[in-house]
Amino acid sequence: MVVSDQRVIGRPMPRADAPAKLNGQERFAGDLALAGLLHARPVLSTHAHARLVGVQSEAARAVPGVVTILTAADLPFAQGGPPRAAESLAREEIVYAGQPVALVLAESEGAAAEAAALVEVQYEDLPVVLDLVAAMDPGSPLARSLTKMGEDAAEAAMHGVGGGGAAEEAPQEKLSANVSGQTHLEMGDVATGFAAADVVAEGTYDTAWVHQGYIETQTCVAAPDGMGGVTIHASTQGLFRTRQVVAQTLGLAQEQVRVVAMPVGGGFGGKFGLIEPLTAAAALVARRPVRLGFTRGEDLLAANPTPAGRLEVKIGARRDGKVTAIQARLIFDTGAYPNSPMAGAAFAVAGCYHFPNLDIKGFEVMTNRLGPGAYRAPGNPQASFAVESVMDDLAGRLELDPIAFRLLNVPSEGDPRPDGKAWPIIGLKDCLERLSVHPLWQRRAARGATNGGRFREGIGVGVGGWRGGLEPAAALCHVDPSGIVNVVVGAVDLSGTFTTFRMIAAETLGVDYELVRVVGSDSTNAPYSGGSGGSKIVYTVGQAVQRAATDAREQILELAGQILEAAPQDLEIAGDRVRVKGMPAESDYEVTIAKIASLTSGFGAKHAPIAGRGTGAQTANAPGFSAHLARVRVDLDTGEVTLLDYVASQDVGRALNPAAVEGQIIGAVVQGIGWGLYEQLVHDENGQVVTGSLMDYALPRAEVVPHVETVLVEVPSPDGPFGARGVGEPPVIPVAAAIANAIHDATGVRPGAIPITPERLWKQIAAG
Repeated sequence: MVVSDQRVIGRPMPRADAPAKLNGQERFAGDLALAGLLHARPVLSTHAHARLVGVQSEAARAVPGVVTILTAADLPFAQGGPPRAAESLAREEIVYAGQPVALVLAESEGAAAEAAALVEVQYEDLPVVLDLVAAMDPGSPLARSLTKMGEDAAEAAMHGVGGGGAAEEAPQEKLSANVSGQTHLEMGDVATGFAAADVVAEGTYDTAWVHQGYIETQTCVAAPDGMGGVTIHASTQGLFRTRQVVAQTLGLAQEQVRVVAMPVGGGFGGKFGLIEPLTAAAALVARRPVRLGFTRGEDLLAANPTPAGRLEVKIGARRDGKVTAIQARLIFDTGAYPNSPMAGAAFAVAGCYHFPNLDIKGFEVMTNRLGPGAYRAPGNPQASFAVESVMDDLAGRLELDPIAFRLLNVPSEGDPRPDGKAWPIIGLKDCLERLSVHPLWQRRAARGATNGGRFREGIGVGVGGWRGGLEPAAALCHVDPSGIVNVVVGAVDLSGTFTTFRMIAAETLGVDYELVRVVGSDSTNAPYSGGSGGSKIVYTVGQAVQRAATDAREQILELAGQILEAAPQDLEIAGDRVRVKGMPAESDYEVTIAKIASLTSGFGAKHAPIAGRGTGAQTANAPGFSAHLARVRVDLDTGEVTLLDYVASQDVGRALNPAAVEGQIIGAVVQGIGWGLYEQLVHDENGQVVTGSLMDYALPRAEVVPHVETVLVEVPSPDGPFGARGVGEPPVIPVAAAIANAIHDATGVRPGAIPITPERLWKQIAAG
């Protein structure tokens, strides 16, 4: 841990937003009840691929309280909007089961739901494309046979990953038009690398569609402003991204769209303007406020979960444990809209080890499934599951300790990344070293059969890394006459970042933490911030907050110097006042910040208000790495896996608020357990979602989550505020891999797909 004499930074602080949420006082988008509010209910397609022949709504319109029923032809959409927003309601082609076809607007929720059930849609069936590999064949039917769709690269960039079409050099293969994006990362000569290898391991690994599992479903309230514009109250992770999407879709100037970011009941990458364009369009057509909130079933059918993939990985190593080459072929199901995390996964496949030779090809393939979105570390949990499985197999064949084998191959500062750029200072080695001496790893030799041989225990390790996101940001810091410091940002507080901003400002200024407030303003007057995703908000907006506080501090000291007749450099801020250094407290050599601020406001005031400004545009990534241990017990008779212990080691740069950092890690581990053992959106042979409720879509319950021990490693980032790195993405990445390796350690069976359900594992065990 970093040792310092800082007053606020490094101390555990409770989240400032916790009391209102715990007491039920917080107001979310679904709680807004504007005058004249209409309730919206979507009509979803029951076919996975079809020509939309017509919509019959006469019976639905007769339901008392129904105001109107909208189809795509009724929406004031412009040309050239983001791909999925442009199809908020299907036009001529249905491309997935669950796609909205019409929207009912009614005076009550009950009337809207009743009418939606009465809308009849006429379909003309088209071939349904579901098989990921077959869809790549040039002779395959097309998932989109009537319409084409471009990629929304800006969406991928919000999460710190490249879009599916980003490529160093596109692989040259004869492929179907269903292949909407390709990438190719290449370094050295893989043929030479494998020729130099003494041992080679390889495998094919399948991953499922996984929903973000947020508590609050997609929800939005939109109201016309009477002047051709619209005000949107949204459960969104990105204030300015949502404004941009709505403006582009509706053909409005961005200043005509005002977005108010409401408290978000969970997002994890899934809330970046999905339903806002449709809600805003409906409000403009109806000339009344409209609220659209998905039911849980609608969210599972029509939101934007992370897509499935198939990853083929081959790695070679010398007898001394040094890896020589990696070759990979990744295929990601991008559903009905090009925007998969394939390019991010391609980087991640080779991102945790120093491979002198690599050849990684990636493909994203369109099918008749719902559109993809981001989910915490897009593409990286899938890549980690595949690569860490192969690395574990290599360690076994080389008869090396799995952690020692990894330590031989982790990159260091200056080593080339998979994209050819140099790694900055990173803490992956430190994370693995902490695990290597952990008692859980040290006791791994003592595991074995218990309970008559029916149960087996195993311990596995997994590694993951995240490049870190970049985006410009600005912040304001002003002091009101009462002495309260107000920090204004345009970011959205998803995970307690406003509490961290408060700590950064208090530490930078030298004032008491209690004197600082952080305000998230709306898109009309907020300073710019990127979306809250990609583990970049503290790294980017936090830097702007630090600079704004520094600016305000200089102004405070300058004015205090005039009052105390002292040079600013001879003054210090302590708590709620400014004093001459070395002088006793409560003397004539100090003045309160409230007194200083009072001289900058009101009629006749002779001093300018204290208003600090901070801007920044980080240009260097601050990668974060994590290494995890999982201890499992496997029931050989049923295939059931029980997690017994879990340890998560992570380089956080600097734990500005250790309580928040640990909370992020523990929460991510729980989500990773879902990835590894439980969660999957399943489609049948007709493209119908068969896990469309929480009765069928399994989320990890509290009773299956073991105690999670966090090990905070601090290798400060040179550019992060007080050395901080992003912490949200790395801890979810290695979880499925660590669990899979623990299962292999216990049973000798190598899981080839996640989630590792009891049925799958039992079949593998039974097959020997």
